[in-house]
Amino acid sequence: MLLISNNLGVLPKPFFPSSPGRDYELTPYLGELADFRDDFTVFSGLSHPGVTGGHSTENCFLTAARGPTRSGFRNQISLDQFAAEKLGQQTRFPTLNLGVNIDKANRSLSWTRDGVLLPAEDSAPALFQKMFVQGDQAATDRQLKRLEERGSILDTLLDDTKRFSRGLGGDDRARLEQYFTSVREVEERLHIARDWELRPKPTTTQAPPDDIQDKKQFFEKFDLMLSMARLALESDSTRIVTLMVDAFATPVFQLHENQSTTDGYHNLSHHGQAVEKVKQLEDADHQQMTLLRDLFKNLAERPDGDRRLLDRTMVLYGSNMGDANTHDNTNLPILLAGGGFRHGQHLVFKRDNNTPLSNLFVSLLNRLGIESDEFGSSSGALAGLVPV
Repeated sequence: MLLISNNLGVLPKPFFPSSPGRDYELTPYLGELADFRDDFTVFSGLSHPGVTGGHSTENCFLTAARGPTRSGFRNQISLDQFAAEKLGQQTRFPTLNLGVNIDKANRSLSWTRDGVLLPAEDSAPALFQKMFVQGDQAATDRQLKRLEERGSILDTLLDDTKRFSRGLGGDDRARLEQYFTSVREVEERLHIARDWELRPKPTTTQAPPDDIQDKKQFFEKFDLMLSMARLALESDSTRIVTLMVDAFATPVFQLHENQSTTDGYHNLSHHGQAVEKVKQLEDADHQQMTLLRDLFKNLAERPDGDRRLLDRTMVLYGSNMGDANTHDNTNLPILLAGGGFRHGQHLVFKRDNNTPLSNLFVSLLNRLGIESDEFGSSSGALAGLVPV
């Protein structure tokens, strides 16, 4: 499962088809994906109930946590982390959380059960090293020692808190038991991490990538991180990847060789129907669609057992913004490709009373083999989306 979000979204009119069903006419944006029409579904009328407040919703795209602008707001577990909990650690990395131009301290698609931000990895070389570069024995020993030290710290904490718990009342004991459960989960992850540290990493014929640090090279960075996500899935380093494209933090950026935007991405998104700004945004949106097309092509060309890797990989592209120009968080642009669903359709839900996006998340969880009928604000699985 690959989950991608651009936190400023796309221009709605060139994205959404005007008619529902399987005979819908491809829009200018979806026309870039014409070769894969039967491999994706586009959705209208999906959003997160109670998740409003413009840009403050960006961290809630995979959590559906209500009221991000409320005082004392606390996020909740994201879809990727929920799936990883249910599946257990079957790969070296339970999930990989990636970013493009991301403000790492404040934005992420991945959040723990306690509502804690998990920082995104935005360096392709660092990610490549994690996945494929086998350290020497000394480096492995150092990592094993660190894991053992963490384990001993947890042991000490448990001993101390068990002694402390004897004088507590019922409510405090219950809270402490929750803490014990969390510590036990961390211990289990440490044991699993130690086992993986002793296994050789997979190999790849791909050369280590060069780092792209210039935020102006927005599309090059986006393309590179999509390639890294594909490599991670192809090598079975993980089976769940998130990628936040932080357009909000993107300054003036390069549209084409020798052509840059006239303003930063955020200011462009508040175009007010200014012709030149809309034109630049349309150009940027088209380029995002071509990156998705190339991703679909690469996944479709790679076999995975008796199927294509695309058939076994759900690729979700969307945004927390329905229309960044007006800070609208309804009718979100959502597209799902691959994963063995019966695609080739435009599924339409009510524009004035949106269906929860979390219903789609439940369908994704079910497709992963997780028997769950709820997540976030869901009311069940999404109607009309069925496996092949």
